[in-house]
Parts: sequence; C-alpha cells; structure tokens
Amino acid sequence: MRLRLPSERPTEPPTGYKIAHPVLSQDGTRAGFTGVSLGGALPYGVVAEAACVYGLRHRPPHRRCDCGFHCVHDRAAAEALLCADEHRGAVLLEVSVLGAYLRFERGFRYARQRVRTVTVGRCACGAGACALADAGWGRVGWRGLAPACEACARGRGVAVSLGGFARLAGDGVRVVGGGGIEPGGAGAGPGGGAVVDGLGVPELVAEAALLQARLDWFQAQLARLGQRGDTAGPQG
Repeated sequence: MRLRLPSERPTEPPTGYKIAHPVLSQDGTRAGFTGVSLGGALPYGVVAEAACVYGLRHRPPHRRCDCGFHCVHDRAAAEALLCADEHRGAVLLEVSVLGAYLRFERGFRYARQRVRTVTVGRCACGAGACALADAGWGRVGWRGLAPACEACARGRGVAVSLGGFARLAGDGVRVVGGGGIEPGGAGAGPGGGAVVDGLGVPELVAEAALLQARLDWFQAQLARLGQRGDTAGPQG
C-alpha cells in the first residue's frame, strides 16, 4: 500500500526564496529574470507560469518530472547560493508560490509565482550597487545584467537604476539594495547618496549613463548614414 502525504490548502500563498539573473530586453522596454540552472534559457517576468523545459505536454509540477519553478523555504539558504562563483552576479528573489506545488524538505516545486521583492547585492568592485548594468552575456533578445556601483555603471554601456528596473518589470515588484533600502524612498539612496526628487544621486548617475549610451549609439548611426550618403555620389 502506498501512503500519500495529505493535501495542503493554505489560506495564503506560501513564501519562498530563490536566486536569478536580472535581464533587460534588447529594446530596453522590459525587464525580467532567468534561472541559474534548469530553465535558465527561458526568461520570465514578475508574474509567470512554468512550462516543462523538456517540451512535454504535462502541466508542471509533474511528479515524474523535475519541471516547474523551484525555491527554498529559508532565505539564508538562498543567500548561500550567491557565494558560488557562477552566481556572484545574481540577485535574491522573494516569491509567492502560486497554483499547484510539491513540498520538499528544503523548498517547493510549483506551477506559478509572483516575484515580490528583488534584493540586489554589491558591485563586483565591492561598492554598494545603485544600478543593474550589462553583465557581458545574454540570451536571444535579452541582455544579462549584474549589480554595479555608479563608477562601474558608467563603463558598462547599458545600465538601468534599481528603481528603473522595478518600473520596467512592473506588477508592483520592489527592488532594494543589500542594505534593504528601496530606491525612491525617503532618506539616503543606495550607497548613501542623497535623494533628489525621489531618486538617489547614484540612481540618477546610472540613468544618465544609460541615456549617454543610447546617445552614443544614435550618433554612431547618424555617422554611418552620413558616410553612406558621401560615397553614393551624384545621381542622374
């Protein structure tokens, strides 16, 4: 006789923790995440539904498959994953577990999720991060991002402030620095900068770096068009 665990019917969605890489769409209008292991090739948004990465037609989470979203119960366990070399540029997500789920000793495997809070760690140089900048890798149509301070964000080409990432991701997600400071709030901004019109000085620097990168691209395109016009010669 096979014993089955009792079904759970929680009054509120369970809370879980996981890590992911932040990503920005090629046109810079959308923000999302990619997983760090299984399913990492499939970017997802703040509110997302899982699909079987093996292309099977069953609905995740299937008991005889490992498809579905994954998270752990303990925040400290998720933070420990950020110590691995390959995960240093990832961020910590606090999620609501939605839909059907399977409970395990350390976490859940489940069908749907809502990302509630994104916690961004420090820049690779050790300074507090005020932006998410080009990480030097990506997926088709998506550019990988990593935490960056205001100095490092200037040299990355593409960067978006923490508040800007939250606006692009949408659905009410909160993006906070490692110290728990939420961009746009009162007091000092990430890294201790003063707030100007609801944004910290480091955030404004990151936004300026992003605008400068777009301006450089625009000027390069104009120069290219000008060169083509010069070489075309007179037309009769």
